[in-house]
Amino acid sequence: MYYAIISEDVDNSLPLRQQARPAHLERLQVLKAEGRLLVAGPHPAIDTPEPGEAGFTGSLVIAEFDSLDAAQSWADADPYVAAGVYQKVTVKPFKPVLP
Repeated sequence: MYYAIISEDVDNSLPLRQQARPAHLERLQVLKAEGRLLVAGPHPAIDTPEPGEAGFTGSLVIAEFDSLDAAQSWADADPYVAAGVYQKVTVKPFKPVLP
């Protein structure tokens, strides 16, 4: 089943994100290689795909896991969590309907 991992950043998270980004992306690449990643990306803090110094306010990952517990464990082990980027992470079941 798919699960949505919805994360909210702490204020001024950009320096923390930049430091942990390679390890964060490496984990996402593993999901992609396994065919389990539906979509992943950050939420820009301003209305542009390249927010520059404004940074980001959070992230969304939708990926396939065996269970809610497995998705939560994966989310808890995110390098952004360890680096203090996220102030809140919510994991919910997700049902793709379209396209």
